[in-house]
Amino acid sequence: MPIILRLDRVMADRKISLNELSEKVGIANVNLSKIKTGKISAIRFSTLEAICEILDCQPGDILEYQRKE
Repeated sequence: MPIILRLDRVMADRKISLNELSEKVGIANVNLSKIKTGKISAIRFSTLEAICEILDCQPGDILEYQRKE
């Protein structure tokens, strides 16, 4: 998939755990874990907005487009 999720990197930079972010965003830990590991095919804008608000980042900090070669 040409979209790479960098949530783990942003979380590490902000020193926030999966459990803490899950609580603050209001989604299940297992669902946030799937986002973190890139095992999703879609993400709701409301979820992305909440993650960005809590982590004080932009969507581009979490999502990266990588061209197929």
